[in-house]
Amino acid sequence: MTVSIFFAIFGICAIATGLITEAIKKIISDKTPNLIALIVAIVTGTGGTAIYYVFNQIPFSFSNILAMILMGLAVSVGAMVGYDKVVQGIKQILTK
Repeated sequence: MTVSIFFAIFGICAIATGLITEAIKKIISDKTPNLIALIVAIVTGTGGTAIYYVFNQIPFSFSNILAMILMGLAVSVGAMVGYDKVVQGIKQILTK
């Protein structure tokens, strides 16, 4: 995966994560929006990368699966926007 493709998938997944998270927050009145954003971001990031691999007929090797996991983590950090949100999200995960 090239850097440009990584950032393209990252951007698309970040936008999708924001929209899906807002939709879920409107449906469910939960007090942990960062936890919702984290879960949605990991699913969106790994799923988006997997869809890219399937459409381009790229086999699922160890390094490609690792890239999917890293994309999920990158999108989750990007979705929480900033250090304070990341720390707040970790605290919410540990208390739940």
